[in-house]
Amino acid sequence: MSLAASAPAETGRAAPAAVLFDLDGTLVDSAPDLAGAVNELRGVHGLEPLPFTQLRPVVGSGARGMLAAGFGIGPEDPRFAALREDFLARYEGRLLRETRVFARMEPVLQVLQTRGVPWGIVTNKVARFAAPLVAGLGLRERCAVLVSGDTTPHAKPHPAPLLAAAAALHLQPVHCVYIGDDRRDVQAGRGAGMRTLAAAWGYLGAGESVHDWAADAVLDQPEALLNWLGLA
Repeated sequence: MSLAASAPAETGRAAPAAVLFDLDGTLVDSAPDLAGAVNELRGVHGLEPLPFTQLRPVVGSGARGMLAAGFGIGPEDPRFAALREDFLARYEGRLLRETRVFARMEPVLQVLQTRGVPWGIVTNKVARFAAPLVAGLGLRERCAVLVSGDTTPHAKPHPAPLLAAAAALHLQPVHCVYIGDDRRDVQAGRGAGMRTLAAAWGYLGAGESVHDWAADAVLDQPEALLNWLGLA
């Protein structure tokens, strides 16, 4: 569906009362630190670093995806558990070394704040990493709600995290919009009864095109969100 065809102002539907963002790949660019942690770990095991362009698309898959890309192993491999713990420890140690809010996202957040539109974060990143990352980037005092991957019993694509965010905002889910860079974000948002937007500047992963996720719209750049909301 095209951006114009799905904009609330052009469908007669009210603009959302709140905007919920995925974290990695949507709101912040954490790929340099996640890829750096994998390459640090490869170095310990005598392996050459992999190109960033090879690692960036799998960042949204978490430790499992990063270890699959970095070492070609999955959870069934007897080495997986130890490598996972080492990877997570290395990532924790460099959590904010290169991670930044996407440059083109910052003006969007400023407009939302100026217009009085609350925004929040719903991520599969567990609180161990999500909370210090969000705080370290100066976002915690600005966002209205933070739901981490272990806040609810289920992570995305289950709708539970998004339903928890809406409840924390005292809003019905239908009055929220969720934007993310993974098919699971769209599935979770739709399952929660929210309108969904796909962030085409994100990590996206492998497989289907972002245009095949059945989001209400695909946004090429962060500022397109303001157009979709009718705030540009």
